[in-house]
Amino acid sequence: MTGIVCASALERMMDYLEGAVAADLRSALEAHFASCERCTAFVASYRETPRILREATEVELPPERALAMRAFLRARRD
Repeated sequence: MTGIVCASALERMMDYLEGAVAADLRSALEAHFASCERCTAFVASYRETPRILREATEVELPPERALAMRAFLRARRD
């Protein structure tokens, strides 16, 4: 398989990360990622997203911040 460019690599990113691509496509994508700094960074950030979200949701807002945030959101909604 040839002809992998950034756009086609990104279209197949989810399937690639889930291991749901054929071996020839996996090889082509990995060859592209090895030579494309931007796609390599994208794959790395995509893989890190669940961890970042977990860490962000583990922290509780102090009560006064939570109240201020709710008031801010209510004001924007109305």
